[in-house]
Amino acid sequence: MKRIQFKDLVLFENEDYAVINKPPFISTLEDRHMSYNILSMAKEVYDDPQVCHRLDKDTSGALVIAKHQEAYRHLAIQFEKRKVEKVYHAISEGLHEFKDKTCQLPILQLKKGIVKIDFREGKAAETVFNTIEGYKHHTLVEARPRTGRMHQIRIHLSSLKAPIVSDEKYGGQPFFLSKIKRKYAAGKYGEEQPLIKRFALHARRIDFLGLDGQPLSIEAPYPKDFQVLVKQLEKNRY
Repeated sequence: MKRIQFKDLVLFENEDYAVINKPPFISTLEDRHMSYNILSMAKEVYDDPQVCHRLDKDTSGALVIAKHQEAYRHLAIQFEKRKVEKVYHAISEGLHEFKDKTCQLPILQLKKGIVKIDFREGKAAETVFNTIEGYKHHTLVEARPRTGRMHQIRIHLSSLKAPIVSDEKYGGQPFFLSKIKRKYAAGKYGEEQPLIKRFALHARRIDFLGLDGQPLSIEAPYPKDFQVLVKQLEKNRY
């Protein structure tokens, strides 16, 4: 994999924060399988950067990095008081008409790096879902997590019988173009590969208050793989 330059990821920057569009397949923090991560890249650019929240390795999108301790504390308090608004986009399987659908299923983290719904030992979790666009067999969904549990959006959508495309941990299936495209020659170029090689989840926007009290709202464009998937769904919706 070609080394990505941190400066190419920056969506917004001031003296306190940098908001980047995190690519998929790169960990937010240290990863034993990779020589670099988002934090190590930020340290090459800033004196004392701190990542203010995490995105899963396969999740792309808006990620905030504080440039100094005061900025980090300022945002940490907002997260603690649930004043930060995070908006995700996901491609889920099936057609779903979500309209401010609130999912409040408690989540228990297991040792294997996965989670499950557990009403006895799980921690409270809340996500609000809205349908953005319906396709033939899939739905583009907006997710607004009100809490920050591990894999929260993924397990909540799975529980609503709307697993995320390619999220095999939680019931999603790989997405093959041959499933939706008529007369697709699956064997023409050898064995068909999934159109997206990760679960289709993107942190689309984040809203918070800067140190000066002014609201900040930063939107992250779709990365290429997510964009290609959406375009194919739009082209083959009928």
